[in-house]
Amino acid sequence: MRRFARLYAELDSTTATSAKVEAMADYFSSVPAADAAWAVQVLSGRKLKRLVRSGELRALAAQESGFPAWLVDESYSHVGDLAETIDLLLPAATITADDAPLHEWIESRLAPLPKLDESERAAKLIGWWRSLDHGQRFVMIKLLTGSLRVGVSQRLVVQAMSKISGIDTAQIAHRLGGDWKPTADGFAALIDPDANAQIDQPYPFFLASPLESEASTLGDPVNWLAEWKWDGIRAQLLRRTDTVQLWSRGEERLDGRFPELESAALRLPNGIALDGEILAWVGDVPLPFTALQKRIGKLNPGRSLIEKCPVVFLAYDLLEHDGVDLRALPLSERRKQLQSLLHAAPGPTPIRLSEAVPAEDWNALAELREEARQRGVEGLMLKRLSSPYQAGRRRGDWWKWKVDPYTIDAVLIYAQAGHGRRSTLYTDYTFAVWDGDKLVPVAKAYSGLTDVEIEKLDRWIRSHTLERFGPVRSVQAEQVFELAFEAINASARHKSGVAVRFPRILRWRSDKKIADANTLDELRGLARV
Repeated sequence: MRRFARLYAELDSTTATSAKVEAMADYFSSVPAADAAWAVQVLSGRKLKRLVRSGELRALAAQESGFPAWLVDESYSHVGDLAETIDLLLPAATITADDAPLHEWIESRLAPLPKLDESERAAKLIGWWRSLDHGQRFVMIKLLTGSLRVGVSQRLVVQAMSKISGIDTAQIAHRLGGDWKPTADGFAALIDPDANAQIDQPYPFFLASPLESEASTLGDPVNWLAEWKWDGIRAQLLRRTDTVQLWSRGEERLDGRFPELESAALRLPNGIALDGEILAWVGDVPLPFTALQKRIGKLNPGRSLIEKCPVVFLAYDLLEHDGVDLRALPLSERRKQLQSLLHAAPGPTPIRLSEAVPAEDWNALAELREEARQRGVEGLMLKRLSSPYQAGRRRGDWWKWKVDPYTIDAVLIYAQAGHGRRSTLYTDYTFAVWDGDKLVPVAKAYSGLTDVEIEKLDRWIRSHTLERFGPVRSVQAEQVFELAFEAINASARHKSGVAVRFPRILRWRSDKKIADANTLDELRGLARV
């Protein structure tokens, strides 16, 4: 644990990417493989299951520190990080700790905690707190709460492993995908030049970048493939060794949620991997994302739900065929093989080709792009026909050319403090529009303002608070903000009757009165049914 705590401190003390990669590479190559495996697990964003409730930790911190519970809670509210709060409040270690390795801490000490009764768990935690120095105690509580953010992404972890192994980052990212297990053998396989990826592992997803200039700057359109940008679940469908797996972009197994797709995939030949989008679909048009949400949470949907909300898998890339990795081939060749594969598939089938959007030039594509919302899509995807299928976000070959967002003017009615470095500022806001003579909440947003604007608004919120509800303050209805959304859908689950996607603040409209804010009827008019 001591060595991992030192690594955490090194990562937390620098913003330089190269320094973070170097620190991790040094750690991975100098500790037992079992410790390296768990470090990969937690540093790459794969959280441990929350092992102890935060309320229980705060109560123990009050007991051990001698501070009243209200002061612990106030300190947490001010600091914004539970591990840091408890570590600062507790006295220094009074017992010399044994230097158990990271894997022993996680597997033999922390993981069994939920099975203990509360008094046994309390005795264990207090004993550890009394025996660990500040750095180790802080990291241990971080592991307990499942929150180990330290400015490191899976991409940087992969780079560090590539550095010590000499293996290409894309190959390591592929091995790390799916249900990779944090064991000594698992880590050894990650950095073994001769190891193969497991049969059920997806490939790292290739991610597009927003197109921030005119499409004409991309050159001759004949070198590009245009597709509609679908608003569904990005997924990979794997058909290998007589089995089918569905993986979301977040590396979550979707098996069982879409049985009609799995059944159709079993009619495809073995040894293929498709990249595409899962969409709720009726007739020739996609349904709003809110319809698809009814299927996402159902592990084994019933016949009625499947009939009311049918889905399709629109495939737009072929990553593997006959068991051969095709990612290094140009998109034009992968696309040709994908078309042949799907045209030969027995039909009818919910696994379909995402068709190209035909256009003579960039102006014609721009005109088609304006039809995106009427078609139930978010805009266009532009993909260079000569591009390989890369890992992660690589600018230059895949662009998303989205339609301009919806915008409305809304009134600030609630505010809540943020987290981390913004834990002392009110940065999470709730906005409302008019429903008759009442303001009805329709969106929450916490991005879009500058640091100067956040500080100014924080001072205003504190001096114009009406009521407090725990961490939330209601404020006087005076401030108007312009908000942007990617989509607005009708929703029976929301009191307002509408659900907005990806709301963010465009600007603070200090020039407007609250009477200028939009109405709920106007939002309902924009919403897709």
